[in-house]
Amino acid sequence: MNEQPSSHWERQFTASIPAIYDSHLGPFLFERYAEDLARRVTVAPSERSAVLEVAAGTGILTAQLRSHLGPDSQIMVTDVSAPMLKVARRRMDKRGFDEPNRWGIADASALPFSNGAFDAVICQFGVMFFPDKERAASETYRVLRTGGQWLFSVWDSWDENVFGRIVHETVAKFFPHDPPGFYHGPFGFYDPIALRTLVTTAGFTDPEIVTLDMVLETESAAHAAIGFVRGNPLIDAIEKRGVVDANPIIDAVADALARAFGDHPLRIPTRVRVVSSHRGR
Repeated sequence: MNEQPSSHWERQFTASIPAIYDSHLGPFLFERYAEDLARRVTVAPSERSAVLEVAAGTGILTAQLRSHLGPDSQIMVTDVSAPMLKVARRRMDKRGFDEPNRWGIADASALPFSNGAFDAVICQFGVMFFPDKERAASETYRVLRTGGQWLFSVWDSWDENVFGRIVHETVAKFFPHDPPGFYHGPFGFYDPIALRTLVTTAGFTDPEIVTLDMVLETESAAHAAIGFVRGNPLIDAIEKRGVVDANPIIDAVADALARAFGDHPLRIPTRVRVVSSHRGR
């Protein structure tokens, strides 16, 4: 997997990407998994707790956490991308959440928080992008109190999430000598042994690793294709190559997805791994 430093992702998730990510991929790919992840937080809703969300993106999980946790709980919402967090804050404002949230730019491998500051650290679909996963795991351990929970999710391989392979292969046909590699990243860190090793090496107790299967649905293949191409840094890679307009690529992705999974609505099978562990003494 080609991993990029966090500053790269901060630069890439700019311009129109956050809004398209949120509107075309958020409700489709992330909402149901966010609902499930929020329910797995072991902090009791009645407790006054401090929760850190890492790689929060546009706040899809944030909203679920806010609904799940008690009104006295405080969520520190972080991401490396200020434009993504701007969308997240708008989401929370529109939903009328006035409970205590804080917001900040933070790199998972260099968290700007004191030791033992949080009761839980939560991350949905971010760990696979961390350039230094071991350091991020150590930082997570450091900022958790004794007994605190580290809870995160990652996509399984694209053999189990065929939509990712279809998008990659369809886009690659337009660039036979230099295909963009973005879609290797989301599906590149899923092996249970590697997940367990990451967690236990950092000092956490033996993790629970759960495999979830969901069929996710959106209005059309065309709607999804816009998100898959324009809702992430793939669009920058396409535009920098300067050899083909993005619209024919979007059309080709929509056609390939419709042929594989149907259309109106598009329904895709997905598989995710969820990891939960706690900090020992």
